[in-house]
Amino acid sequence: MNKKQKIIKKIAKRAKARLNKVDPATIGLPAKSGYVSKAERAKLESLEATEIAETSTDNTDDTPHIG
Repeated sequence: MNKKQKIIKKIAKRAKARLNKVDPATIGLPAKSGYVSKAERAKLESLEATEIAETSTDNTDDTPHIG
């Protein structure tokens, strides 16, 4: 690789690095939660399912029967 090619390569790296800078609009946003394991996802799904089941059974039990 000659001198001119090295310079071009370095300039391209710098240009790419400029694109990777943090955008000021995203500074205030909350951070990503990170990796969630399979077991943790299953636990969260079961909690959501039980909450949905509780809310659906609560609504059906409180309705008066007219007839």
